Amino acid sequence: MEPRILVVDDEKTITDLVGIYLRNEGYQVTLAYTGADAARAILSQEFDLAVLDIMLPDIDGFELLRTIRADHTYPVIMLTARDSQADKIEGLTLGADDYVVKPFRPLELVARVKAQLRRYTSYGSRDQAEESQLLSVNGLTINRDSRVVTVDEKPVRTTPLEYAILLYLVEHQGKVVPVEELFQAVWKEEFMASSNNTVMVHIRHLREKIGDDAANPRFIKNIWGVGYTIEG
Repeated sequence: MEPRILVVDDEKTITDLVGIYLRNEGYQVTLAYTGADAARAILSQEFDLAVLDIMLPDIDGFELLRTIRADHTYPVIMLTARDSQADKIEGLTLGADDYVVKPFRPLELVARVKAQLRRYTSYGSRDQAEESQLLSVNGLTINRDSRVVTVDEKPVRTTPLEYAILLYLVEHQGKVVPVEELFQAVWKEEFMASSNNTVMVHIRHLREKIGDDAANPRFIKNIWGVGYTIEG
């Protein structure tokens, strides 16, 4: 079945144009021009990805992101008219997966959508017939077949990026993974000066979910100036 995408922006011309481009790629697209309409769609429909404008006249994009993350882990791309680091940090902390700054080319957004959907559907679906589907370290278990993460047998809800970070670190347990390597492996983009902060925010959010104390970590250890490691 074609991926289902929610696009939310109060600028109707932008929303409609993005909808046309995404439908031309074969996606099922739901358009919303207000935060209230978007909230109703989020609560009543199933989606595989959402594109949310931050600046909406009623319910802002951050509040919609909170609504999504309360029950869903599908990718969320935020649209912002400001290239604000504070906006990006807030969005990443709440569970956003990517940012696109206005004005943007529709084809750029389509490329970001495709990349997020590939990441969302590919982790855990690789051919690993020769390997165990279960990875376990210190009470944390990842089922690569079902993409389920548990800590002390209790399920942990992760976003696609959080899952990818955790999977990469567990797959390389015992090794210190440099921040640049982790970013390139998970985001599959060129490492830039701001990328370190992006990784740090996601690690912090992931630690909160798995009950990890940064000062006395059970799982993810920060090797200052180098990167992160999970010791087996």
